[in-house]
Amino acid sequence: MTTVQIQRLHPERDADLPLPRYMTPGAAGADVVAANESPIVLGPLARVAVPTGLALAIPAGWEAQVRPRSGNALKKGLTVVNSPGTIDSDYRGEVGVLLVNLSDKPVQITRGDRICQLVFAQAPQVTLTEVVTLDDTKRGAGGFGSTGLSQ
Repeated sequence: MTTVQIQRLHPERDADLPLPRYMTPGAAGADVVAANESPIVLGPLARVAVPTGLALAIPAGWEAQVRPRSGNALKKGLTVVNSPGTIDSDYRGEVGVLLVNLSDKPVQITRGDRICQLVFAQAPQVTLTEVVTLDDTKRGAGGFGSTGLSQ
């Protein structure tokens, strides 16, 4: 099992907040909570970077993907703007979660609200090599919808 170190950037202020955690034994993502000191009211179509008060030491060759919580998307219209966001293994600053309100009503984000989930995945770097042509495949250059529509 891979270990990711977590640092509370403001331990005195945020000691009351839980660290990211898996809510069920089969969960793929660890829930992350908001560390804002006062409520944030996010109007329709507005965006905000919500602080978490956390920094991560992700091992080389890994990334953390910041993903929306389905309950927030369904019930509140909140989602992660750049979903999935990527936290690189060499980043040591505060994790901020970029949320957007896609509903037609203001949404309040309160300290301690679960705002996203982190999914950790291996992310190897590859060697990129420029070529004149690419090998052929059955799909070829077929783009969006080229493999058929779902029924």
